[in-house]
Amino acid sequence: MRRSELTEFAVEEEGFKLKIRRGANGLPVVTSSGRGSASPFAIVADPAVLPIVASAAVGGTPAPFPPAAASAPAASTAAPAEEAGVAYIKSPMVGTFYRSPSPESKPFVEAGAKVAENTVVCIIEAMKIMNEIQAETKGTIIETLVESGQAVEYGQKLFKIKQG
Repeated sequence: MRRSELTEFAVEEEGFKLKIRRGANGLPVVTSSGRGSASPFAIVADPAVLPIVASAAVGGTPAPFPPAAASAPAASTAAPAEEAGVAYIKSPMVGTFYRSPSPESKPFVEAGAKVAENTVVCIIEAMKIMNEIQAETKGTIIETLVESGQAVEYGQKLFKIKQG
């Protein structure tokens, strides 16, 4: 909104209203109503900095909600600690994961295989283009985390690798 110097934007469709306007502090404020919404609400763009405030159904007095950031640290501390010397080969794109160049071929790598930075470890098909994915690190494959033919997301862990 700052780049385009917009101060307010509104859209209404089938009983649903969405209004975005720049707040006094420069952060966007979103107001929405309709489609199962009991009352309009406003969301400030950065809940870690400013609290989320909703208009109460009676009297319109703002009622603060607990910050969303408060529950995030608890979730991250529950995650298991990363193993020392272990890394992951992650998907650089969205697509379909293949362990081998063709269904009849052996997989590029198996558990226990040693790889270098330029070793091809799999193929990810995106928009009918087969993209060879390289290890980009030196080490030994510990585990394949995705099944051949499975859809993968950007950044999804594909292989667990012992570095070194």
